[in-house]
Amino acid sequence: MDAPFASVRSILLPTLMPTVLIKVTYSELAFLTINPKIQIIAPWRVPEFYNRFQGRNDLISYAAATGIPVTSTKAKPYSMDDNIAHCSYEAGALEDPSIPPPDDMWTRTVDPQAAPNEPIDIAVLFEQGLPVKLRVGGKEYTDSLELFIALNDIGKRAGIGRIDIIETADLSSKNRFIGLKSRGCYDSPAMTILRLAHLDAESLTLDGQVISLRDQFVTHHWSKLLYSGLYFSPEREYIENSLVFSQRRVNAEVRLRCYKGSVSVLSRNSETEKLYSSEEASMDSLVDFSPIDTTGFININAIRLKKYGIQKAEEGKSLTKA
Repeated sequence: MDAPFASVRSILLPTLMPTVLIKVTYSELAFLTINPKIQIIAPWRVPEFYNRFQGRNDLISYAAATGIPVTSTKAKPYSMDDNIAHCSYEAGALEDPSIPPPDDMWTRTVDPQAAPNEPIDIAVLFEQGLPVKLRVGGKEYTDSLELFIALNDIGKRAGIGRIDIIETADLSSKNRFIGLKSRGCYDSPAMTILRLAHLDAESLTLDGQVISLRDQFVTHHWSKLLYSGLYFSPEREYIENSLVFSQRRVNAEVRLRCYKGSVSVLSRNSETEKLYSSEEASMDSLVDFSPIDTTGFININAIRLKKYGIQKAEEGKSLTKA
């Protein structure tokens, strides 16, 4: 699926040499796929460069001495990847996981405790899984970029989107490639809001078995390929067809409340999708369902379970003590 919002990640200074080498590797894989004859100059693999600049302090000193403007300082030596989707923070005091992130580190969100006391209610309309309209107050946004910028602003004011994690999952570059855990802090207001809204829209419009299969296979592998610099690959193209297919009927409007560091769903509806029926779901109605229908279902599914119980009894093991 073509991403509705695109941005270029700019890595200013390294946290650790292996981290930079891994990220350069990701980029080079994409470049070489697009242009197999391209010549890549990577300073981090040139001994004259990495022997002179062995870490962040060396680079910060060089930038200060030569007048190169950078956001990092000796007092705030964070590695920050900043784009329209998020800002990430590593290094400096963050390398000690027992120390909370400094309050003045965050750039994309206000402190949730300092957020306004009044909630901000919004509505996001999805068509085929993509956010196509944002309603907030008396304003509407339909341009994808303007919509995203507006959500970033709303999330920033409400202090939404901060996380502080130790990256240990398969998608952590340092953990996967060289066995190191790393701490990362992120604030991504718009993405946090949209993710919750999209998941809720799917819960209303997407078949449960499709969601299950998608989450077992497509979601993980898509993320892994994207993170590993393999967007331009046959496997990504293959998986993407399943992703696009899964979103064909994700047409819904989700209403949310943004308030002091959290976003919660208020309600949702779809004018086109009919998987949810309030009458069928009602505890006061038996439309299209009879309690007698469960008898055959129970009897069939109990066949193998009864045999399992008999086997356990023959082994002298009581299932009541399992």
